[in-house]
Amino acid sequence: MPFLLPISITQNNVLQLEKEGLLNLIALRTVDCGRLEDFDSTVLTLLLAWQKKLQADRQQLTVINVPEKLKVLASVYGVSALLGLS
Repeated sequence: MPFLLPISITQNNVLQLEKEGLLNLIALRTVDCGRLEDFDSTVLTLLLAWQKKLQADRQQLTVINVPEKLKVLASVYGVSALLGLS
């Protein structure tokens, strides 16, 4: 079962969300962005942090149902390839 992101990810909830993800690494291998509507570049930091943890454990992060806005942000910040969004 994938790790389902909430509708909103901002500086207000990103640290709590990061902790929740790290406590559930099995689900975290696949992150579902299908509900994500309200976000900024903070979500990229979150995904990169989770990816780093998974890679340290020799696992891979897969991001699914990526909104177009998130793809554009990842491209602007130059992290599309790192997150498999290109």
